[in-house]
This record gives sequence, C-alpha cells and structure tokens, in this order.
Amino acid sequence: MAFELPKLPYAHDALEPHIDARTMEIHHGKHHNGYTTKLNDAIAGTAHEGASIESILKNLDMDNASVRNNGGGYYNHCLFWEVMHPDGGGQPEGDLADAITTAFGSFEGFKDAFAKAAATRFGSGWAWLCVHPGGKLEVCSSANQDNPLMPGIGCGGTPILGLDVWEHAYYLNYQNRRPDYIDAFFNVIHWGKVAERYQQA
Repeated sequence: MAFELPKLPYAHDALEPHIDARTMEIHHGKHHNGYTTKLNDAIAGTAHEGASIESILKNLDMDNASVRNNGGGYYNHCLFWEVMHPDGGGQPEGDLADAITTAFGSFEGFKDAFAKAAATRFGSGWAWLCVHPGGKLEVCSSANQDNPLMPGIGCGGTPILGLDVWEHAYYLNYQNRRPDYIDAFFNVIHWGKVAERYQQA
C-alpha cells in the first residue's frame, strides 16, 4: 500500500494570522506532496515496501539519502499538521503538563528550551519534543528532514511535537524573522493531540 498525502485537518487559512493560507497551500500541496511521491518511488520493490513509516525510519540505512530525506519529509509533515489547530495555544494539562514541569521546571522553561532549539538550528531542520520510555521528555533539533526515530540522530525517543524551521514553512509571511514564526507557532499548538501522542508513546 503506497503512502498517501494526508488531508489537512483544517482549511488552508484556518491558522491565520499565525500561518498564512498561501504558505499552507504550498507547504502541504507542493512540498509534502513531493516528499510523499518520492518516498513511494524510493521504496518501490524494496524491503521497505508495505512497512509502516515508523518502521522504515527506525530501520533506516542512513546512507540511503532518498528514503532518508523523503521518508523523513513525509513523516515529519504528517506530524506537523496534526499538532496544530485553529483553536490551539494555551498550555497542556494532565500527565503531559506534569511531565513538562518535571523535565523543564515549568511550561515557560519548556517554551524557552523549544524556542531555542528551533532558533539555533542552523539552516533547515526541525525542533522536537520527544518522549522516552518511562515518560521522560526531551527537546532537541535535527537537520534537514531527519527526526529522532532515525538511528544516531540524537535525542531519540518518540517525537510528539515538531516545528518545521525550513524557510519554506515561514518565509512568505516572516521572511528572515524565524523567532517571530516560532513565537506564532505557540498560538496554534494543539495540546490535546500532543497529549494523545504522549500517552501512545
């Protein structure tokens, strides 16, 4: 079964003014669609065909640039659309809130760590909030379309929140002001979905 581009769970303009409709159209319809198509081409006729995306990434030969880049691009964006919502923002509750306080001292401590990981990632990449076995949380970043499921990326664990800091994710609206885009992202985080991912992990 080939991978398919997931439908956005909201309209292109639903995250405005934080993320503009034109960026969403290009980001989802062109970039994510491209990763999906190229991933299917890269795994056709290989041992990866028919495997879940998580299994592909965890068992990846990191020298296989095509599966690495397009598999990462496919997975990362699937997560990215899910963890945003027009009614997002605010703060997490319950077990996730407790885990954040344990790991970072406070929600503000988490925000600072996550924003720093996103702002200081040189060039293109992602910032992540990951959960390790036992529920411990960690923030890190990865280059390009790499993510913590891949061997040897660092951070490790299961990503439950990710922020795309490639320029295509924000340049139309924010130009070179990546910190403004990072601030805006906190207004659209769907903490209910992140908490769901935390419980599953």
